[in-house]
Amino acid sequence: MNKIYHLATCGTCQRILQEIPKLKRFTLQDIKTEPITPAQLDEMKKMAGSYEALFSKIARKYRSEGLNEKELTEKDYRKLILEEYTFLKRPVMVIGKEIFIGNAPKVVKAMVEAAG
Repeated sequence: MNKIYHLATCGTCQRILQEIPKLKRFTLQDIKTEPITPAQLDEMKKMAGSYEALFSKIARKYRSEGLNEKELTEKDYRKLILEEYTFLKRPVMVIGKEIFIGNAPKVVKAMVEAAG
């Protein structure tokens, strides 16, 4: 499976998608219009090792809801990501058994190389 979970309204996601070679090989899922299913999230967690690895601590709601002051568990991270799409680190690219999470320069570089 080659899939990219992204946000169509996110400029960073769109810029990264433009860098991905052979983008047509990927199924794109806009997580705002097509929410992530529990099964999809659980599969990503298996690959990533934890729900925390998929969780965006820079999402606006993270601070506004005071989550930064709480001790969150894996169960909390899972619930929050399923309830609010902005809590998923974006983009998430899955190529076969590999997963790439987020927009850090080294992650994007690895995405581009893996997609090529």
